[in-house]
Amino acid sequence: MRSFRFTHAITRKPAKSILQGLRAVDTGNPDLARMQSHHADYVTVLRETGAAVIELDPLEAFPDSVFVEDTALCLPEGAIIMRPGAPSRLGEAAEMEPHLRALYQDVRRIDGPESFIEGGDILVTETEILVGRSARTNAGGVAELIRKVADWPLAVREVHTPPGVLHFKTDCSLLDGETILSTKRLHASGCFNGYRVIHTAEGEEASANAIRFNDLVLMASGFDRTRDALLNAGFDVREIGNSECAKLDGGMSCLSLRFTPKAA
Repeated sequence: MRSFRFTHAITRKPAKSILQGLRAVDTGNPDLARMQSHHADYVTVLRETGAAVIELDPLEAFPDSVFVEDTALCLPEGAIIMRPGAPSRLGEAAEMEPHLRALYQDVRRIDGPESFIEGGDILVTETEILVGRSARTNAGGVAELIRKVADWPLAVREVHTPPGVLHFKTDCSLLDGETILSTKRLHASGCFNGYRVIHTAEGEEASANAIRFNDLVLMASGFDRTRDALLNAGFDVREIGNSECAKLDGGMSCLSLRFTPKAA
């Protein structure tokens, strides 16, 4: 179960500069103290699963650096350093690279000058790597990722993120080896044919960005009907406050890199 059972996670504490973080719609600045509290809860739950969680210090030079998932794709075979599509975030990937090199023998890099790709657009299942084209991930980034992982066991399949949606995983998440949590608008594209799909409840589309981490599903609190659907499907759900990250288009998956590395 390589796609949802992990020995390690990397997180990064929110920086004070988070108030200057990117956002698609301005719904007000996040409350830093509340965000820090939510983030601490998130790390605690990851550790409860038995995983080793590496919690990195804040990066004040990069307001969005709490969203570490966009910096890399981490697989058992190795790590791929991403090239974020937001110019202000390019340096975050370089900051993450040495931490991954300490854990992996094989670290590769997306480095084409016209290639852009962020981890939030990548969903790894047991059988494939789905990459959503979006405003942050372009054709060059997808093509380069395909080349970088060509000698690894999972093939890459390009899909499309719905218009106006920041990342592919804004609208979906993996629940187990064959089950996806998805918004109806994303599922309608046909990208999950062959998978079992559980829809988010009407009006609770923001709950789609959850994570399966070992035996737990972590989801943002406040989406009771979607939570109940997951509970009824037999999943062990843990709710985490996400009100402040949501103001910066962030969700559960954005806050960690999750992996089982082959030791360096």
